[in-house]
Amino acid sequence: MDLLSLLSFLGVAVLLTLMPGPDNLFVLAQSIAKGKNAGIFTTLGLCTGLLVHITAATIGLSALVYQSSLAFSIVKYAGSAYLLYLAYKSFRDKSTHVTMNNEDSLESKSLYKKGIIMNVLNPKVSLFFLALFPQFINYDSSVTLQMLLYGFTFLVQAFVIFALVSFFAEGVGRFLRKSPKISRKINALQGSLFTIIGVKIAFTEK
Repeated sequence: MDLLSLLSFLGVAVLLTLMPGPDNLFVLAQSIAKGKNAGIFTTLGLCTGLLVHITAATIGLSALVYQSSLAFSIVKYAGSAYLLYLAYKSFRDKSTHVTMNNEDSLESKSLYKKGIIMNVLNPKVSLFFLALFPQFINYDSSVTLQMLLYGFTFLVQAFVIFALVSFFAEGVGRFLRKSPKISRKINALQGSLFTIIGVKIAFTEK
């Protein structure tokens, strides 16, 4: 692996992370509804989920899931059902204030777990790694080491971008709450985003 390959991978990873997708929409929804701390803990969960995908891609499990239509469908529909469940809870939540703060450890753990589940049950992440990693691998060197390095690079840039999204989205959320009429619809907005993510995952193709 050379520096040019690593920088090229980083550029592609940043562009793909910035594109609207389940993970950044999930962080966006949580941050708008509950503030930047909620977005950060969600991001930590998503990045932990990325570790699972990176490990799976490195040892070949992702390829097995991709080749098995049944396994792929189970992961896909489980992820979709989970997001639709979160959407249902958001639509039923009538609170209009930010509920996340630095001392709320139970809420932090809940958001962290949601992030892990959300990422692990998104088959598009595995497909992404299967499609992207081989384009940058030098097969004259250790493939495993290169995949781990690329995976770690992807994880770090994803954390930075999602953290920035969290700070930006908190500002959007505070602006929206200045209007009582819009404030009452924050949870509906979050529920709508979760619904969009869930439907997108349900229609994911190999």
